[in-house]
Amino acid sequence: MKTLSQTQTPSEADIAPDGKTVAWSVRAGDDYEVHLSDVSDPSPMKEITILPSAESSSCNSDAPRWSPDGQSLAYVSTCTAEQSAQPQVFIWSKKTGKSQQITHVTGTIDDMTWSPDGRSVAFLFVANATRTAGALAAMKPWAGVVGEDGVEVQRVAAVNLSDKSFIQITPASLHVYEFSWAPDSKQLTYVAAAPPGENNWWVAKLYTQKIGGGEPESILDTTTIAGSLHNLQIAVPRWSPDGKQIAFIGGLMSDQGSTGGDVYLIPATGGEPKDITPNRAASVAFVHWLSLSELGLSEHVGGSSHITAIDVNTGTDDPKMNMSFDESIGSGMSVMSLSVSHNGKDIALIRSSYEHPPEVWAGPLTHLKQITHLNDSIKPLWGKTENVEWTNEGFHVQGWLLYPVNYDPSKRYPLIVSVHGGPSSAVTPRWPGLGYGGVPFSALGYFVFMPNPRGSFGQGEKFTQANVKDFGYGDLRDIEAGMDSIEARLPIDKEREGLTGWSYGGFMTMFAVTQTTRFHAAVAGAGISDWKSYYGENSIDQWMIPFFGASVYDDPAIYAKSSAIDFIKKVKTPTLVVVGDRDGECPAPQSFEFWHALRAEGVKTQLVVYPNEGHAFRSPEHRRDVLERALNWFETQMPSH
Repeated sequence: MKTLSQTQTPSEADIAPDGKTVAWSVRAGDDYEVHLSDVSDPSPMKEITILPSAESSSCNSDAPRWSPDGQSLAYVSTCTAEQSAQPQVFIWSKKTGKSQQITHVTGTIDDMTWSPDGRSVAFLFVANATRTAGALAAMKPWAGVVGEDGVEVQRVAAVNLSDKSFIQITPASLHVYEFSWAPDSKQLTYVAAAPPGENNWWVAKLYTQKIGGGEPESILDTTTIAGSLHNLQIAVPRWSPDGKQIAFIGGLMSDQGSTGGDVYLIPATGGEPKDITPNRAASVAFVHWLSLSELGLSEHVGGSSHITAIDVNTGTDDPKMNMSFDESIGSGMSVMSLSVSHNGKDIALIRSSYEHPPEVWAGPLTHLKQITHLNDSIKPLWGKTENVEWTNEGFHVQGWLLYPVNYDPSKRYPLIVSVHGGPSSAVTPRWPGLGYGGVPFSALGYFVFMPNPRGSFGQGEKFTQANVKDFGYGDLRDIEAGMDSIEARLPIDKEREGLTGWSYGGFMTMFAVTQTTRFHAAVAGAGISDWKSYYGENSIDQWMIPFFGASVYDDPAIYAKSSAIDFIKKVKTPTLVVVGDRDGECPAPQSFEFWHALRAEGVKTQLVVYPNEGHAFRSPEHRRDVLERALNWFETQMPSH
């Protein structure tokens, strides 16, 4: 735990238009700071720290974004004259070396983007927000007329740099999730749906809108079209350099922000979307136009991140755009905060693996170099990492295996299986944060198996959609087949195997212990025990239609099929259940139901509810407590040898 708390984690990295400088932000103590580094000579001695003013102290600056001409840097900061916690947009001038506050708003600011002409800065804005937008944050306590009071809408807002005038561009009738500028700076494209935003992302449409009084024009509605995109989700819209097309990612996605799918093109005026990467054995997570004929991609391939470029006419990869680094950092990697220079040849990103903490890297795609050395003194306290692959029922499946620290092949070791959330997601080899996860178990002498079964990203859209109407069955068989392959070659004590997971992984934990007695202890975090009652309890029921094919009122049997509560009498496994009391994604009653049923059936169990927490825990104390409780549960409930 000490190693995790000491990690300095960069949060954003943005490459200058000329590719010569990278702006990045990092948490320093209790505050976030913005720094500039020279890509050719990233020595800390040449670093520049951006401060809103000479008196700035005990405040946060984050989210740096270079202007199109590279002469200014926009960033968000709470280092204001008012000394409040409200973030504002600042502009730092390369010429003067000074910053100027350009907004005076009240609300949340996210996803800040310059207009291509450099005259405006736009961002996602929730006026007078009382909570962070999205389903992961703690929901407001229920009060008043439910569904009518206190709905908070995220819109695209912009500030004009010449006179600091502020406008909200998109209407209050649409909750916007992502947006991008047209190349002429006169229009936006965005993904949006009617409020409430937490629930309706799964039925969001693609819009365009002229700035300055224009009305939104829907150019794509996946709920009404036929073909491969029907009822699927859309993300990352990006206007082509000539303004004629919009690229986006389309696929089956269970969570906004967890993106994966195929790349589509659609005329900017609307029309038939075209999948330009059909049957690609990967899940694309990010797109960026490099030229009229080429798109840059970041994608999940197997369980790792991969960056490449494709021809928009053929969908084939450009062999000259293979990512390489000036040193190896071990098996696999995870990439975040990817940015591309104007020439399309230089990038900046934050990367990490199980072996190496997060650092900023930048330079030409074919020869990236490490820019920061924030965590050189930190080494993993867990065991080595191994990429594991196996086949099951015609699927190629992948996962990650952490060995016990100080592994001795002559000894037998317990195994923890940690199932990821989603289900449309993937375990990638990233340095762990201070919170719940499988990595710390390795430091205590466990093998830790983190599978990416069917339903995950990384093997293509067919694989991601393979768990539709089949939650808990084919994916569990994939996991058990992976366990079989590991047990066949490694000294694992089968009497000391445990299971855990959060969100969808929490559901899988609850459901798996009703289907098998293979696991001798389990920890279910923010799980789902009864899909029938869950449908009426959660704040995001729209996500279920693409996965179950109908509502619970139209097809209750398909929901019952995957409900752990319907098989509860089969459970023998001691199970710890944990949840936040204001979780809107996987509400606490689901955990109460499972705990109550186990207790009634005489199965060893314990329920822990954390106050004022949503689906993703925010309190460091609560995140630490969950992990410590889980570690203790496995230590005390599994047989000791």
